This record gives sequence, structure tokens and C-alpha cells, in this order.
Amino acid sequence: MRHHNKNRIFGRTRRGRTALLRTLAISLIEHGKIQTTKAKAKELRPYVERLVTYGKQGTVAARRNAATKLGEPRSDVIKKLFDEIAVNYKDRDGGYTRIIKTGSTPAGREEAVIEFV
Repeated sequence: MRHHNKNRIFGRTRRGRTALLRTLAISLIEHGKIQTTKAKAKELRPYVERLVTYGKQGTVAARRNAATKLGEPRSDVIKKLFDEIAVNYKDRDGGYTRIIKTGSTPAGREEAVIEFV
């Protein structure tokens, strides 16, 4: 039984899930909008919103935490997160992303677009 296990597994190991979320988060920060499955978008939302909250703090410790969450310290992604994205949401208390369902593929997967508000 899976009591108290709320995270999605995606048929991957823990390392695979971590790598998946990191790459999706980096792509979302770089492009501002990505298309993926609905389940991945729902799992990505709290991950990215936490990163934006780090960006709003703007401290060195927050930069280090964000770099840890994104894997390698990619300075261009961290810089964009802190200098461009977080500045847009300085007066907003959460809810930085939007998930728009776009239908399903012929294989039956429900697709969605996740983007910054």
C-alpha cells in the first residue's frame, strides 16, 4: 500500500525522477513555457515555485539552494531566475505558474503546457 506517498514515480528510480525534474525546471526557466504531460507538469509546479521563492529572497544562501536544486550551478539559468523571473513576482505570494491542459495524444497521454503567469 502507498499510504502517505504523494509523489509521482513516473516508472523511474529516484535519481531518474530528480534528473527529470531538474531538466524540466531548467527548460521552463530558459523558455518560460514548455509542453509536457499533465502528470509531469503537476509534479513540476511546486518544484519551480520553490525556486522562484528562492529567487525572491535574493540572498547568497538562496542562490546556493537554487543551484543545488538545479543540479550543477548553471550561472545563466540561476542569473535569469534571480534577475528576471523573480523580479516580476516580488509582490505576488505564490502561484507563479499556470498549467493549461491541451488534450491527449493518440497514445492516450494527457498533454499540458506549463508556463509562468
